[in-house]
Amino acid sequence: MTLTSFGPANLIKRSPETHPLTWRLRDDGKPVWLDEYQAKNGYAAARKAFADMAQDDIVQTVKDAGLKGRGGAGFPTGVKWGLMPKDESINIRYLLCNADEMEPNTWKDRMLMEQLPHLLIEGMLISARALKTYRGYIFLRGEYTTAAKHLNRAVEEAKAAGLLGKNILGSGFDFELFVHTGAGRYICGEETALINSLEGRRANPRSKPPFPAAVGVWGKPTCVNNVETLCNVPAIIADGVDWYKSLAREGSEDMGTKLMGFSGKVKNPGLWELPFGVTARELFEDYAGGMRDGYTLKAWQPGGAGTGFLLPEHLDAQMYAGGIGKVGTRMGTGLAMAVDNTVNMVSLLRNMEQFFARESCGFCTPCRDGLPWSVKLLMAIENGEGQPGDIETLLGLVGFLGPGKTFCAHAPGAVEPLGSAIKYFRSEFEAGIAPVSAAVPPLARPIVVGA
Repeated sequence: MTLTSFGPANLIKRSPETHPLTWRLRDDGKPVWLDEYQAKNGYAAARKAFADMAQDDIVQTVKDAGLKGRGGAGFPTGVKWGLMPKDESINIRYLLCNADEMEPNTWKDRMLMEQLPHLLIEGMLISARALKTYRGYIFLRGEYTTAAKHLNRAVEEAKAAGLLGKNILGSGFDFELFVHTGAGRYICGEETALINSLEGRRANPRSKPPFPAAVGVWGKPTCVNNVETLCNVPAIIADGVDWYKSLAREGSEDMGTKLMGFSGKVKNPGLWELPFGVTARELFEDYAGGMRDGYTLKAWQPGGAGTGFLLPEHLDAQMYAGGIGKVGTRMGTGLAMAVDNTVNMVSLLRNMEQFFARESCGFCTPCRDGLPWSVKLLMAIENGEGQPGDIETLLGLVGFLGPGKTFCAHAPGAVEPLGSAIKYFRSEFEAGIAPVSAAVPPLARPIVVGA
């Protein structure tokens, strides 16, 4: 799979009018550096924002456009920006880009940072202007070494061109931007855990309230946005609210376009910029090409490992938050995974839950103890050593670790695929339950610690 797989040529003709995120991409997959970016109308939106728009007008424009967070939670960006304090005496504020892309099966932000680093920088520059933040950090997944190299070069190019640093574009506005590579923890995708890690602390989520807009990095007002979210800002400022809203398909409650993808044993795995509201069937059949010869689609996840499994009959759902919600799960990151007919669901879930258990920060009891418990039960079932009641125990854990039961959203995301897998493929779990005479008493089982 390549990061520049944008589907059959007859399906996608990228243009500024229809593909605000990806129209500048090079066909050879190489980065678009400053000269080429500016030749493709780069930083025109930033110049407009600095010269013609009041700071509050930028916030209102993003709010009116209906831009929502693209990291998975989908919180309205303009509303989030509006939470930043209005008090002009607070002169130290921070803008953080959440680039800790560790959701399994998700690589959309990586593509943007590696190939269009100046799009992210321009988005952050406009956002900083709107939020009156004087310093920004791109908190980058540590394994993204190519993205780090390209972002650092792009930052230096922008500094040399007077687009970062002091008195940007002669406006009197100062904004410094730094690339900060993380140590590789999934939990840093939660904004307050990210803030703790940036400060040099353990990456545990913080209690909210206070929210980062009031008390964030080093106790100062802070706004945290996802890479793809920030990359949408220049097009909204350049071309306006009505145009941006018109990009989405009829029936979608989410506006604009979204980077979507399909992986697994499909004929054309890849990543595409598509309008919100496109059906999952279009994404799967027209862009991903359907399953490879010899395989059939058994199940699919719409947006990363933390979303629930769906069946082939759910492919007609529209790809936006409400559309996927109607069939029982979340859109998440919008990068789907196809599960083929050769995959055992118990083994797949055991692998997933091992990942989530390992990545738990360990702060709260349900997550710290519940996820390893689920791994222990799944390992027993996978080995044909499950005992009567194990499936019910797993379903109980799905409830105990659900939304509102833990300190952050890590555990609810971890157990959502587990609950849906049991719902749709219970017989595969039942096949791992040993006869009563051969069942191992609970106290005689090994305990999996930190699985």
